[in-house]
Formats: sequence, structure tokens, C-alpha cells
Amino acid sequence: MASQYLTLYKIIVLYMLKRSDVELSKSQIYDFILGNEYTTFMTLQEAFGELSDQKLINEHKKRNRTFLELTEAGEEALHFFIGQMNPEIRLQIDAYLKENKIKLRNESSIIADYNKRADGQYVARLVVKEMGEDLINIELTVPTESMADRVCARWHDKSSGIYSYIADQLLNDSD
Repeated sequence: MASQYLTLYKIIVLYMLKRSDVELSKSQIYDFILGNEYTTFMTLQEAFGELSDQKLINEHKKRNRTFLELTEAGEEALHFFIGQMNPEIRLQIDAYLKENKIKLRNESSIIADYNKRADGQYVARLVVKEMGEDLINIELTVPTESMADRVCARWHDKSSGIYSYIADQLLNDSD
């Protein structure tokens, strides 16, 4: 019986990834599943592990967040097992994705990450995406990891104003 429930949780994850029009992070999926009290954190962790081991999802990290991507094998598995998921759960997922579309998009469309270069400096990569395309993409080199971390942390709050300023400065004809 526990295996049947674990299969259901895996189907829910696959369905959410298929139905979302934005990239979802693990924490966003946790929020939905745990918020609806479908299962426990540990069981959901097991489901994520099996999905990854079975190559039904790919995980990739951006800064301190893990984003998930549905693989072709995951789509096939979802197609095969979708009938095992209660239609009410599908409706809940669809409603959640629709009601939280802007929030989910904002969380996924503002990206900040940094890497250490061979010379010891750090490059912060700052991106705002819209409709899957880069609206702005900035690489900023800084001397220390703490500065790179600070730049990335502030990007989420400051990106809109920075984009507006740059666009205004480059597009405004009032020189």
C-alpha cells in the first residue's frame, strides 16, 4: 500500500511539471504537496529521489535552489499512470498553478548565481527572463565571494529598477 501512495506522489510531481508553464523548483512543489497535507517531507523526499534515479526528472541547481525538469521518460510515465491520480487532485494542481502563476513565474524568472574564476575572482550572473527569453543578462565580476553573494541576494529586489534604469539610459533621446 505504501508503494501505491509513493507512486501517487511521483505522479503528482510529474503532473505539476507537465502542467506548469514556468520552471518549478523543488521548494515550490514541496509547498503545494505539503500544504495540502498529501504526505510528509520524508516521503516526498523519497519520491523525488526515485524520480531522479529513474531519470523521470532532471534536477539542476541555481544558487541555493534546485529546479526540476520533466524528461521525455517522465512524460511517458505520466501518460501511462495519469489514470491513477484522482481527478480532484488534478483540478487542485491546475487551480494552484493558475492562482499562483505570477508568484511562480517571478520566483523562476529572476535568476542570480555566481562562480569562482581561475584567477580567484567571482562572476555574478544576473538574469531576468520573460516568456523563457532573457530580458536582461548581466555578468558582474567582484573580488570576493561575500560580495558575489551580496550582489546575488540583492538582485531579486533590485532587478526591476536596474533594468528600468539601464533601458531608460540607453533608449532615452534626451541627451
